[in-house]
Amino acid sequence: MSEPLPTTRSISHVRSVDDLFGPAGKLEAVLNTGSDDAPFTALVCHPHPPSGGTLHNKVVYNAMKVFSSLGLPVLRFNFRGAGLSEGTHDEGHGEQNDVRAALEWLELNYRKPILFGGFSFGSNVGFRACCGDIRVKGLIGLGLPVRADGRDYTYGFLPRCVQPKLFIIGDHDPFAPRDAIEQVLLHSPAPSRLVWIEGADHFFQGVTESPKSKLDVMKGAMSEWLRQTYGLYDAS
Repeated sequence: MSEPLPTTRSISHVRSVDDLFGPAGKLEAVLNTGSDDAPFTALVCHPHPPSGGTLHNKVVYNAMKVFSSLGLPVLRFNFRGAGLSEGTHDEGHGEQNDVRAALEWLELNYRKPILFGGFSFGSNVGFRACCGDIRVKGLIGLGLPVRADGRDYTYGFLPRCVQPKLFIIGDHDPFAPRDAIEQVLLHSPAPSRLVWIEGADHFFQGVTESPKSKLDVMKGAMSEWLRQTYGLYDAS
């Protein structure tokens, strides 16, 4: 097990980011500041914009809280055409360049290795942009979709994704059937971990027979993996 990395305990603040620009124009973004000596920064991406996904999505917010609790600066942004971001939705193609713009912003402002987390559409698009990028030292896919509302999500790029990876999925997620996910992850190089959240749907809410939210379980799985893989502990 890795030894815990030192961090300075400090209060994280939220501020707007006014200088994040992608190929389609300005991207609305917010930063949760972290400790000055944080060993990583983090980027979290939101779900399908035409379906209402934004940086304020509850799963995205809770993923941010995990990274922030470890003292890391965390950037969230709206993909092109979402919220106040300029441009129009591009079915996941141009959005990959939005992710790359966010990685570049973190690189220019912090000069630290980056951890990535994405939910649903944001996980697919983010993995496409981050896999193989030497700045990105680990990736977390939440609610990794295979097919959603007539949209197919493919993962032919996954064999080149050699960074450590964590996948967290509800076992009642209609967009991520167990057999399809397990087939996809056959091509995910080690180190790669898959966690099924019992009784959770796509949004990590409890199903009818177990209606309690499973977001805390999701957060716990993230925290455990980050501790075991990178020696990151709660900085509060």
